[in-house]
Amino acid sequence: MDPNNQIQAPVENYANPRTCLFHVLFKGAALAFYILSALFFNSFVIIFVVTVLLAALDFWVVKNVSGRILVGLRWWNEINDLGESVWKFESLDQESLARMNKKDSWLFWWTLYLAAAAWFILGVFSLIRFQADYLLVVGVCLSLNVANIIGFTKCKKDAKKQFQQFASQTIASRFQSTVQSAFTLV
Repeated sequence: MDPNNQIQAPVENYANPRTCLFHVLFKGAALAFYILSALFFNSFVIIFVVTVLLAALDFWVVKNVSGRILVGLRWWNEINDLGESVWKFESLDQESLARMNKKDSWLFWWTLYLAAAAWFILGVFSLIRFQADYLLVVGVCLSLNVANIIGFTKCKKDAKKQFQQFASQTIASRFQSTVQSAFTLV
């Protein structure tokens, strides 16, 4: 109990700690390996392959696991019959989205943006040092991060738009049924 006899609100914990761990783990592993690899390896090929592999694992985990569990969103891209790229979005219903754990959501979005910012800064350093080969590694990793940012941002906007359409349709249909029932009574 607090010495001032004040009741403290319970601290919200992560609802999905394992998912949060893996969401952060692959991002951190890719960044840490890239930054520290020069100390242990002389081979650019090893650095490239391992860093891109870790970034690809991060991309997959974020896109297919943590995005769905931590924020209730999922996206993918398909090629239609005309050969055009079509973005597809899936989200939980608005009520379920409202019940999502705030800490999980906060961790998801902040690490998504911070990882991209870190890759961007590393890209600037590679550019300043005229290391085109390392700029390639950073470019691949940044591209994977940005793809997830774009996908989930579009998905979040699509979920809001779908909710607004659903709400307006529901209100319109209720209004219409109320008006119809009022005139049938007359």
